[in-house]
Amino acid sequence: MNGSLRNIAVWTAALAVLAFLLLPLCVVLIYAFDAASVQVWPIRGLSLKWFVSTWADEEVRSALLISVEVAGLATLLASVLGTLAALGMNGLSSRIVQAGSFFLTLPIAMPGVLTGIAMNSFFTTCGLPFNLVTLVIAHTTFCTVVVYSNVMARLRRLSPTLLEAAQDMGATPFQGFLTVTLPLLGGAIMSGMLLAFALSFDEVIVSTFTAGSETTLPLWIFGAIRLGQHMPEVNVVVFAVMAVTLVPVVMGQKLAASASRE
Repeated sequence: MNGSLRNIAVWTAALAVLAFLLLPLCVVLIYAFDAASVQVWPIRGLSLKWFVSTWADEEVRSALLISVEVAGLATLLASVLGTLAALGMNGLSSRIVQAGSFFLTLPIAMPGVLTGIAMNSFFTTCGLPFNLVTLVIAHTTFCTVVVYSNVMARLRRLSPTLLEAAQDMGATPFQGFLTVTLPLLGGAIMSGMLLAFALSFDEVIVSTFTAGSETTLPLWIFGAIRLGQHMPEVNVVVFAVMAVTLVPVVMGQKLAASASRE
């Protein structure tokens, strides 16, 4: 009986936390379809007109394009840097790996505002103007962590005998890497890229300090809420951001689970 009560208490607490986290998001998603321009609950009618007007807004389309461009470029750079970092760390002593992993994960472990301020100071000291390039560099720093963690976890599960067998059959170390190691890392790299894209697409704190005149979707949302304007459009943009973010997260988790079973 005590075990049943304990299970009920755990499930109740878990559901309460999920409701606390998800219910406000669900309300925002519902408001995206509200026909009224003023948010009231319960909503009195459903409409898609705000989706049309939001897409017609040039500022929103520009912010969407910049967000996708930054996330895409940062993901590509992070996939290369994160994979190389994991390959370089693999096989080293555990102390060196722990120290290297600690410094590599600092950008994502620290609050985003600190990372943004640090990037701002670095770019200012170097005399670099705040533009798309600095924004991509800033996002690459924390996207690299995601790819590195995925690839490193996969490398730890790979048997070194596979590469040794390829070399015994006449393959050079580089050929063995291309034909054996890289294909086995493909799922981990791809899942890391998907998660990195989702993380970059909705990151606002770092963008605030490194974007300059570039406006990403999270920055547009922040400005619109702060000024209290375009709230129906904000709901639509939040709906789009959540949808774009959720898809790569789910796909990345499925790929990671598939890679772990190989």
